[in-house]
Amino acid sequence: MTIVGLGIPLPSRSPQRPSDGVSSAPQTGPLLDSHGRIARDLRVSLTDRCNLRCTYCMPADGLDWLPADEKLSLDELQRLLRIAVTELGITEIRFTGGEPLLYARIIDLVRFTAGLQPRPEVSLTTNALGLARKAFALKDAGLDRVNVSLDTVDARHFHALTRRDRLDDVLVGLAAAHEAGLTPVKVNAVLQPGINDSDAADLLSFCLDHGYELRFIEQMPLDASHTWQRETFVTADDILTSLSGRFSLTPHPEHRGAAPAERFLVNGGPESVGIIASVTRPFCGDCDRTRLTADGQVRSCLFSHGETDLRALLRGTGVSKVSDDAAGDAVLAQAWREAMWAKLPGHAINDPGFLQPTRSMSAIGG
Repeated sequence: MTIVGLGIPLPSRSPQRPSDGVSSAPQTGPLLDSHGRIARDLRVSLTDRCNLRCTYCMPADGLDWLPADEKLSLDELQRLLRIAVTELGITEIRFTGGEPLLYARIIDLVRFTAGLQPRPEVSLTTNALGLARKAFALKDAGLDRVNVSLDTVDARHFHALTRRDRLDDVLVGLAAAHEAGLTPVKVNAVLQPGINDSDAADLLSFCLDHGYELRFIEQMPLDASHTWQRETFVTADDILTSLSGRFSLTPHPEHRGAAPAERFLVNGGPESVGIIASVTRPFCGDCDRTRLTADGQVRSCLFSHGETDLRALLRGTGVSKVSDDAAGDAVLAQAWREAMWAKLPGHAINDPGFLQPTRSMSAIGG
């Protein structure tokens, strides 16, 4: 079985499982979709706010932020995380944003999450502006590792991309994360034509020198300004060509599994560099992710046009009030199962009828 239009193989459909739509979603067990994939990796957006204004993410003046009362409270979020781990088989939780370090209770939330049983892997994607102040406290609370967004080590290019003169703060944050043991420290980079597309080799050299693992990410059509253009974005092939001028790259022998990055050994290894080619080399058939927005919406894919409102169920504004007991937990868990069962086979970026989601990346969570 393949994803239509993409030619991507999907896992075989279980013969014991019906396949007649959302109504056939399993009543127990993990987050299975109707194409045989199981979501075990939960990405949780804690806030849509950010203290950078990256050109490929949001306008210079920012966006209209979610009102505080529309966001999940700490208690609501903790309840959903507990259900995800204990009832739905989630084994990895990554906190995202916006910028998750702007979430006032981040230390408390990490400590709660790390205390769940069975213990999930707990990670954080951050721009690192506040990481130097919190790295050791996050480690002490149970955070396992961090992914830091850094697109260049050229100060001028950093300012052009982020509209902020904060490169030194990011570098200090990276060093603090490494010192605190939040390893492997991973760096995520997006290349923009005419701004930092010539910086790929320098960024890889910097990461190799400091023991960070670099991942280049193809820019996806999730920018708030809707300026993404297929004709001009920097592709995986462009990145490989740029890196090959300075480094010898060979495919990594380990199977990537559900990991989004295709890895390459650098100069024979053991160091590697990854490329997440969501546009030109989609990996939807192996996707194991589910997403929860800051306002309590389940999204089965970054590019989903539909959402399942768990906040409404939590607060009793949905079809029925969900009390804070085992029966209520079962209702929330089943709503989540239904949402994931309906997951489409792929994001369809390369289909002629593709439409960009209403929410931008900062409002969804990376």
